[in-house]
Amino acid sequence: MKAVRVHARGGPEQLVVEEAPEPLPGDRDALVRVFACAITPTELSWSASYTARDGSSRLPAIPGHELSGRVVATGADAPDVRVGDKVYALTDFWRDGAAAEFTVVAAADLAPKPQFLDDVQAAAVPLSGLTAWQALFDHAGLAPGQRILIHGAAGGVGSFAVQLARWRGAYVIGTARAANHDLVRRLGADEVIDYTAVRFEDRVRDLDAVLDTIGGETRERSLGVLRGGGVLVTVAGNAPAENGEKYGVRTVFFIVTPNRAQLIEIGKLIDEGQITPVIEDVVPLEDARAAFVRGSRGHNTGKLVLRVARETAAGD
Repeated sequence: MKAVRVHARGGPEQLVVEEAPEPLPGDRDALVRVFACAITPTELSWSASYTARDGSSRLPAIPGHELSGRVVATGADAPDVRVGDKVYALTDFWRDGAAAEFTVVAAADLAPKPQFLDDVQAAAVPLSGLTAWQALFDHAGLAPGQRILIHGAAGGVGSFAVQLARWRGAYVIGTARAANHDLVRRLGADEVIDYTAVRFEDRVRDLDAVLDTIGGETRERSLGVLRGGGVLVTVAGNAPAENGEKYGVRTVFFIVTPNRAQLIEIGKLIDEGQITPVIEDVVPLEDARAAFVRGSRGHNTGKLVLRVARETAAGD
């Protein structure tokens, strides 16, 4: 099969498109014909991109951990899926990803693809959608009427977070460049702050929650805009508890995990027209290196997606 692989740790310069062995599913796995795969450029800096859970090397490795495709084979004890099912998923970071014509996925992580999305759109959902869901609901406990600040509101995670927070009934404030303000408002933000022109802490205070997708100074400055007892959830690096204690707030850093049940709920919201993925661009699998370079520069609007194959591809 054709696949994007890395043979050594590094950046996009390590990516090559080459022939690789077609993987075989284990007993509780499914083999998926991949139609599209979204990328997360920072994954090339993760240890999980190069090693198995036990720390052993799995080079050469395949990146890309959110996919849309069709099940073509299952293991002897694979739950919840059948051959022919159209699926989407966030896959285990410690296993080979989906930037390939076929990938093996834990069957329990696969969810039915939303009916009203094509394969490219569906591939843009799992990582960002699950990150936003878990940040807002599992970790922040966002409730109707609460006020939340979402940093990077036009990005992959931020664009989903704005829509999900609006759906939950929160008052949503986003930070974004001026060029993206109309988009963020269309997604459901009540206010948008141009972080290049003003300091957000001069505009907001006494918030119930902050979702940080930026890290660094932005994360630290965000602590001061929360009310006592508020919560800062970050996906951009550790947030020491003692930093939050100075302000009487809670801090949470987490890494998204695959979750079939949550993907099913997100899929229902998509099919109801409540939320929609935002896509920066779609590129062929052969241009994966250029896509990772582009993504690593930042300031993307939504997700970059690799088109691996069309559903009507020969042999599907």
